[in-house]
Amino acid sequence: MIDTCLLCDSDKTSAYYSNKNSSYIQCSACELVFVPKCFHLNNADEKSRYDLHQNNANDADYRQFLSAVLTPVIRHIKPNAQGLDFGCGAGPVLSLMFEEAGYSMDLFDKYYAINPQVFEQTYDFITATEVVEHLANPAAELTRLYNMLNTGGVLAIMTGMLTKEIDFATWHYKSDPTHICFFNQTSMRHLAQSWDARVEFVNKGVTLFFN
Repeated sequence: MIDTCLLCDSDKTSAYYSNKNSSYIQCSACELVFVPKCFHLNNADEKSRYDLHQNNANDADYRQFLSAVLTPVIRHIKPNAQGLDFGCGAGPVLSLMFEEAGYSMDLFDKYYAINPQVFEQTYDFITATEVVEHLANPAAELTRLYNMLNTGGVLAIMTGMLTKEIDFATWHYKSDPTHICFFNQTSMRHLAQSWDARVEFVNKGVTLFFN
């Protein structure tokens, strides 16, 4: 059975890596590396893993980590811009940082902030921090977010990017069983092309898409 790509639905995929816990497939069209659906956790097991996350608004190191998203987004938005923190987790910190900087934020998380009404709104900016690696249907989820942007809006994605310098066999990022999609710049450019969006790679982990 051919595993079609989770991002671009191509059947041009091949085995990339495997170990005792999982297998990994790469798409030759968009270069996404992904975990076949048979290895995806169910919702209960996935949430149990997320419940272990300790996100503390008073943690200076965590704030510094999130500033890699905050700083470049602020450069591209106007005062009083309205934002959405998609996949905010149990202890939202990035949204608090934006609010401290004077911006209004809505929250969504499929386990911790179930606010489906956000999908009926539009936003000046949307952040998805350490989220896309968890998505079983990244094309649909991210396209929905991009289509929620106001004209001139920005979608900011932070994720561990798979580069040629990384030894996948020892890469810690793949060890989390909830991580099922591993993007590189080609994967991100595929999204930008599909949306006719401008894309900017801010640093090794943050990608901005402009409507």
